[in-house]
Amino acid sequence: MDAFVNYLNGIIWSSALIYLCLGTGLYFSLRTRFLQIRHVGHMIALMFEGRSSDAGVSSFQALAMSLSGRVGTGNIAGVATAIAIGGPGAVFWMWTVAFLGASTAYIEATLAQIYKEKDDNGNYRGGPAYYIEKAMGQKWYAWTFAVATVIAMGFCLPGIQANSIVAAMNTAWDIPAAVTAGLLALGLGLIVVGGVKRIAHFAQIAVPLMAAGYIAISFAVVIANIEMVPAVFKLIVSSAFGLDAGYGAIIGMAVQWGVKRGVYSNEAGQGSGPHPAAAAEVSHPAKQGLVQAFSVYVDTLLICSATAFMILLTGLYNVEDGSGGFLYQGLPGVEVGPAYVQAAFDTILPGFGSNLLAIALLFFAFTTIVAYYYIAETNVMYINRKVHRPWLANLLKLMVISSVIYGGIKSADLAWALGDVGVGMMAWLNIIAIIILQRPALATLTDYEQQLRDGVDPQFDPRKLGIDKADFWIDRKS
Repeated sequence: MDAFVNYLNGIIWSSALIYLCLGTGLYFSLRTRFLQIRHVGHMIALMFEGRSSDAGVSSFQALAMSLSGRVGTGNIAGVATAIAIGGPGAVFWMWTVAFLGASTAYIEATLAQIYKEKDDNGNYRGGPAYYIEKAMGQKWYAWTFAVATVIAMGFCLPGIQANSIVAAMNTAWDIPAAVTAGLLALGLGLIVVGGVKRIAHFAQIAVPLMAAGYIAISFAVVIANIEMVPAVFKLIVSSAFGLDAGYGAIIGMAVQWGVKRGVYSNEAGQGSGPHPAAAAEVSHPAKQGLVQAFSVYVDTLLICSATAFMILLTGLYNVEDGSGGFLYQGLPGVEVGPAYVQAAFDTILPGFGSNLLAIALLFFAFTTIVAYYYIAETNVMYINRKVHRPWLANLLKLMVISSVIYGGIKSADLAWALGDVGVGMMAWLNIIAIIILQRPALATLTDYEQQLRDGVDPQFDPRKLGIDKADFWIDRKS
């Protein structure tokens, strides 16, 4: 199993996908005239605009749902892995893919809003499968993405989150893996039966609290080591370009693992973010597209950076040399994972840091599992639009819960490899689609900016922009 998954992972995450992620982000940044810079203040204001309705959630709830999927163990164990294999320079490439990826997140989220629809229960649904079928007219491609997403979000990815929670709980309180995995499965079952509204209400409370608390503790670690911050910045940048003699030999690994873990964490281009984006109640698709672009900043530039600085400032990290040895070994005998960050927490809060990190990771990773379920459920709803298959929804619940248990008790290496396969499958399919389908999203941005200049609250009419198949918005205007 391990050998097959690693082989598949090597094919999917070849250098082609690395360059595709970076190149797509740069291309959309240029096409949108770097909206991630021009509209950053407006993005923040949009987060708190609008209210939920019977069919949709508010912009903030949609953001919270999206962040609950983005902010997870990738922000903790994923950052540690990137540093361990790619060196400190991997952090720079995580920042790069986040900055460029914000424009990609705008494109995919806006497309999801344009082509969203109501499901049988009256809730908004949308995502890559929906916009691929409607805008591209390729149902087979849409089905391919939907099936790949159900597999990725329903089976491949939940195990990573569960595995990290189990590892952190074991480190902090020596709780057996089977006990933690069983409790996670029980808690997940109670949440997912409530549907999108319960998920949204859960996320809007849990996500801001966990993110604020984690950043606050990270800030305390930075302050305690403030004199070292300039040196750490220099180390990150020099290592990223092979200027640091100690890490020059692994510059390729820095790029690869920085992009790989960056995409896993912030999900820009992966195709997961558009699902909660489509659920938002807004007057113009560009509004939620801009909000989703900002969520990439929150995930990587704030939370991933907080983890990276804690690890690098305290020197509690290992860097492999690619041949079984170490270029640098700060924690001898410690496997890559939450233990790195738990050790960093203990430097500022001796005796308590490990416990606090375990609690933080529980919230981070558990909300991510819930978000994964919602995304997989949306694709099940897509598959069930024409022919109702009630057994498929039940199978998904069973699959997600089984993945949590399986991932919790298996090795971390297998769990991460499966997760990377899931992320890579979705990214290939979605990035190709949004490159082909970019015109409606770009036209929508132009329309939105013009209405802002006219001093009105932007309203969306796809017919004026020549956008077809946006049935929800056309019906709304009629």
